[in-house]
Amino acid sequence: MRGDTNKEQLQKFMRALGRGARERSRIYFTGGTTALLYGWRESTVDVDLRFDPERDELFRLVSDLKDELDINIELASPPDFIPEVPGWQDRSIFITSEGKLDFYHFDPYSQALAKAERGHDQDLKDVDSMFKDGLIETGKLASLFDAIEPNFYRYPAIDRAKFRRSLDDILSKQKKVE
Repeated sequence: MRGDTNKEQLQKFMRALGRGARERSRIYFTGGTTALLYGWRESTVDVDLRFDPERDELFRLVSDLKDELDINIELASPPDFIPEVPGWQDRSIFITSEGKLDFYHFDPYSQALAKAERGHDQDLKDVDSMFKDGLIETGKLASLFDAIEPNFYRYPAIDRAKFRRSLDDILSKQKKVE
């Protein structure tokens, strides 16, 4: 098992991936990687990412770089766990470009909803940080939940009632802060 990834290792990964990419692509970071880059955490267990478009060359590079840099890579993003949130591409936040790659934070609203669905303590702390940094707002988060709720049937692992309670707790807590 590899150790946790810090910001310096992540930046090395981004530069190396950018050097190796032959075609333009976007890389979307999510989860602990976003938390690491925003400074909410000192490290993350794995680098969660998504390619757009998916390219074999990127999969091969990641396979080599995870060993070379001793980091864990998880090919995961919110739509793997919850329905795709409308407009997520437009709300994704640009980080930097390296070579032919553009790096983004996956849409914070999608991330917050996926974290609410999981409901782990660290996830809920990350959502609090998203509010504090102005990345998400209560009304928009509630409205996007309503937009994806009709598609929960496509995600049988989602406990609808638990997800709704988790989101309501987050929104209620945030309204007290505001």
